[in-house]
Amino acid sequence: MMNKVITISRQFGSGGRTIGKAIAERLGVPYYDKELVDEVAKKSGFSHEFIEEIGEYASVTSSFLFNIAVSPHPMGLVDTMSISDKLYVCQANTIRDFADKGPCVIVGRCADFILKDRPDCLHIFIHADNAFRAKHVLENYGETSKPMDKRLAEKDSKRKVYYKHYTNRNWGEAQNYDICLDSGTLGIEKCVDIVCDIAMMD
Repeated sequence: MMNKVITISRQFGSGGRTIGKAIAERLGVPYYDKELVDEVAKKSGFSHEFIEEIGEYASVTSSFLFNIAVSPHPMGLVDTMSISDKLYVCQANTIRDFADKGPCVIVGRCADFILKDRPDCLHIFIHADNAFRAKHVLENYGETSKPMDKRLAEKDSKRKVYYKHYTNRNWGEAQNYDICLDSGTLGIEKCVDIVCDIAMMD
């Protein structure tokens, strides 16, 4: 049984979710990804779809997204807060609650920053080259009309903007994490092995 909370940050298409889930299964600890979205939706009044798409991306300005996102008084937070700020506060509180429950794996949503002062955390960043990422995206999410290079770049760009806005740090910068792993070079299984080995160390 490991004694750490593991956060997984990742480039789009790098296999971070797959790696995070495999780590949790191998170590026998809870895995929070979709589960985090479900909990935030329950607490906040934001729709599941809104949180899934916007919860780790750039600030929301679309009135359409606003209309599908909120109930009359989401979370009872002050009306002067932006929609993105309300969602971030709820996500941050939920992430802290999950970490307080014990060892687990948490994917995305600035969890590395939110839990940065906890000594029991291991923060991971997963990246890969575009060829590996494109293949992974096609296999797991399918094709769209948008060219793959643009699709990858847009997702990453939105995550960078969101992360910078709420953390004042640079997303993907090595110094913000304990380990940065290239899933394209190492492979998914080797990344899982490395993280699990470190997580089990005294």
